[in-house]
Amino acid sequence: MALIVQKFGGTSVATTERIKNVAKRVAKWHRGGHEVVVVVSAMAGETNRLFTLISDVTSNTRDSEIDVIASTGEQVTIGLLSLALKELDINSRSLTGWQIPVKTDRQSTKARILEIASKNILKETARGTVPIIAGFQGVDGDNRIKTLGRGGSDTSAVAIAAAVNANECQIFTDVDGVYTTDPRVVPNARLLKTITFEEMLEMASLGSKVLQLRSVEFAGKYRVKLRVLSSLTDPDYPLEYEAKSGTLITYEDDNDMEKAEVSGIAFNRNEAKVTIIGVPDKPGIAFSILDPVAAANIEVDVIVQNVGKDGTTDFSFTVPRKDLEKTLDTLKPVIRKVKAREVIGDNKICKVGLVGVGMRSHVGIASKMFKALSNANINIQMISTSEIKITVVINEDSMDAAAKVLHQTFELDK
Repeated sequence: MALIVQKFGGTSVATTERIKNVAKRVAKWHRGGHEVVVVVSAMAGETNRLFTLISDVTSNTRDSEIDVIASTGEQVTIGLLSLALKELDINSRSLTGWQIPVKTDRQSTKARILEIASKNILKETARGTVPIIAGFQGVDGDNRIKTLGRGGSDTSAVAIAAAVNANECQIFTDVDGVYTTDPRVVPNARLLKTITFEEMLEMASLGSKVLQLRSVEFAGKYRVKLRVLSSLTDPDYPLEYEAKSGTLITYEDDNDMEKAEVSGIAFNRNEAKVTIIGVPDKPGIAFSILDPVAAANIEVDVIVQNVGKDGTTDFSFTVPRKDLEKTLDTLKPVIRKVKAREVIGDNKICKVGLVGVGMRSHVGIASKMFKALSNANINIQMISTSEIKITVVINEDSMDAAAKVLHQTFELDK
């Protein structure tokens, strides 16, 4: 049988009743002959509660003591789940990040995994024990507890799956897989049975919240097969059916000789646009603007530069909406230095993108997309393209309409 890593998120372990259901599901896979390693998040809302406590005491967001506090939520969950499994006569053992250990760099609250001692995990599975591992955490070279940032339990699970050479990493969540787009916006969105790492990475970068971006990057790098499936179904659902449910995220799908033009539509309204007007058009100007922004730890995405006739250019880019004011403050001295006219912020925009590896072999996707948006009277402010993605920046009020018209245009419901 297979070695399976199963990850259960906060909603999956939100209550003791759900933890008992998780235990039943894990026991089902274990009794089915599989070696099972489990990674869990804190109970839903617990990490937010801990960060509220932290903010009541300090405004410092990078002190290493924050990692100590934030990591305690997962410790409660691993203990409860281990107890629940023992009630079902399944040998289990809870393991924190430092007990394995999951070794990280020294960056507080956003650490990166450097190494995982897989032998300590495999030692448990070899003796028939189900290890229950705290996600989101590790330990640095100074034996200080470190956390991986919000959503880090997904990354923990994928990294552990890579370390133990698992056959599959199953991400159990509150949705039953990856859809062509958000079904809350487009009711006839369709569940995808398979999607490639590249497509999932682009979907995540555009704002799809099914999987954390870093976990998909990790899975693609180490070729870990991922499956997204629901933990809210009946835990007694037959194993042979559950094993094929949800969405499998894997390598290029060689079963489809002619891959569909577009696999999905993702969108993100948590975006803002920054425009510097009247920038002198000369070499190095983009670096002069973006380097201070990068130094302020602000992520920049879509970038557009329009050259005018008077020797100046308008330079625009997008940032996370929460970072708009910080970006504008960062650019004030830059504007004076480069002798631009002004900087403008717009927090009423969103990104909408088409994703699909089929774009490589299908021409005219962009024109088809732009025509559909034009017919719907939706104005495009910025455009960014890659080999398998086309992203447009539009007014946020048009986001739902854009998603619906593009889903219909590319027949994603079929």
